[in-house]
Amino acid sequence: MLTKLTGGRIFDPEHGQNDVVRDIYIRDGRIVDAPADGKVDEEIDVRGKVVMSGAIDMHTHIGGGKVNIARTMLPEDHAESLVERTELMRSGCGHAAPSTLTTGYRYAEMGYTAGFEPAVMPVNARQAHMEMHDTPIIDKGGYAMLGSDDFLLRMMAANEDQEAINNYVAWTLTHSQAIGLKVVNPGGINAFKFNQRKLDLDENNSFYNVSPREILQRLSRAVTELGVPHPLHVHGCNLGVPGNKDTTLDTIQGIEGLPMHLTHIQFHSYGTEGDFKFSSGAAEIAESINRNKNITVDVGQILFGQTVTASGDNMRQFDGSKHAHPNKWVCMDIECDGGCGVVPFKYKDQSFVNALQWMIGLETFLMVDDPWRIFLTTDHPNGAPFTSYPHLIKLLMDKSFRNDMLSTLHPEAQNATHLASLDREYSLYDIAIMTRAGAAKLVGLADRGHLGVGAAADITVYTDHADREKMFTSPDYVFKDGNIVVKNGELVKVTWGTTHVVKPEYDKGIEKPLKEYFDKYHTMTMGNFKISDDEIVDDGRGSLTVQPLKKGGKL
Repeated sequence: MLTKLTGGRIFDPEHGQNDVVRDIYIRDGRIVDAPADGKVDEEIDVRGKVVMSGAIDMHTHIGGGKVNIARTMLPEDHAESLVERTELMRSGCGHAAPSTLTTGYRYAEMGYTAGFEPAVMPVNARQAHMEMHDTPIIDKGGYAMLGSDDFLLRMMAANEDQEAINNYVAWTLTHSQAIGLKVVNPGGINAFKFNQRKLDLDENNSFYNVSPREILQRLSRAVTELGVPHPLHVHGCNLGVPGNKDTTLDTIQGIEGLPMHLTHIQFHSYGTEGDFKFSSGAAEIAESINRNKNITVDVGQILFGQTVTASGDNMRQFDGSKHAHPNKWVCMDIECDGGCGVVPFKYKDQSFVNALQWMIGLETFLMVDDPWRIFLTTDHPNGAPFTSYPHLIKLLMDKSFRNDMLSTLHPEAQNATHLASLDREYSLYDIAIMTRAGAAKLVGLADRGHLGVGAAADITVYTDHADREKMFTSPDYVFKDGNIVVKNGELVKVTWGTTHVVKPEYDKGIEKPLKEYFDKYHTMTMGNFKISDDEIVDDGRGSLTVQPLKKGGKL
């Protein structure tokens, strides 16, 4: 069947098309050339409407142990969001930590067709994939988490060469079915187990005598040399600590030009100026990002209201547990690999710190020049649930609305920012870069994020509206692999997306020391650690898509 979308206003940054009127043709889930004879089976009139590829959330906690703990410990979050579902859909609920089903439904309703879990603990990867597998409609993928795992730290303490590290990283990515590599508070999660309460960039782990800087350099080099498209995904040291902007600036310089993605940068951009000893470091951070082209970031914008923070950084989560709202929290160890902390939290607009966090995120968005190197996230659910994205887009596109919001916040926080003087307003083309083309390029999705011939027919159609929040909340059409899944803001079909992975090559000799290690220290055997391709697609509800590796620095 050949479907024609007629006369849409195309925003396709991958091909430099900025509000270009043209037709799109869809066959067998792909975008195809116009037929030579002009005949189509179905025509959908989208004249005057804004057409973009499906949106991609490159950092969202939607699978794995942390989010499942959050779902379990917050029954009130689910009770308050219970809704009636049609016979088309299975029941689902939740706001800050929605169920797998609700996650897929809500993303699709906003025009999103892919979401990537940024912290898959390799030893827990099977459970993470099971949850993502139960998330309908959207494509999925995960970043495997290393950097505080005992095996890597032992290798580094023994001064093993880079090739050995590369083999371990490639083996882990392959068998945990991941698309990228993540490090959280490098070495710090492990140091917490030895009763260290902080770990600065050049401070050694007390047991292994290895510093976070060394871990970042080794892992970033491994990702680069293996040809993994997504750069090392870094949750840095000292998250949320006043003065951590200096650590962040040093981290950028210390990576020595290697590609690196700094995640939820807002939480790492704090100074110590003023009466509250808490200030914005956004200007310095943005200047450094603009200057260092090897660096990409996502923001981790906070928005006001109730949410839940969920992180592998149990060192920082333990410190933040005194601010839990409601007053309950979880902090746990995970074998030899890492940790986990889940702390409910409510961001308040009349809190000086929370108001300034809101401002710091927006300052960063507005001061980083290149929309191809900054990405729209709330670090769902840590800064806010992903369902707040349309509101965030309006803040970026509408200065008057942004300044009206600013005027209602804590007065001392208003005095501590120059946000009101920033005139920049994002365009629809900028939004298409940040949430589509740029995100696909960053993650390494060769056939997503654009509207060229051969691309997957993941397409979102909006009615252009001056109220950008209204526009991005309720698309006219959302196509997933050529199927209409949303029409006039309502779900009309449930489909199952693919799981994106990479498969870098490695020397199988790495399995000998790994097997010995698993047998000696783990409750899981090495054979059980490995997730087969069949496990991803065993019930026909999805598929596995192996994305190409970089060669010579290019895909």
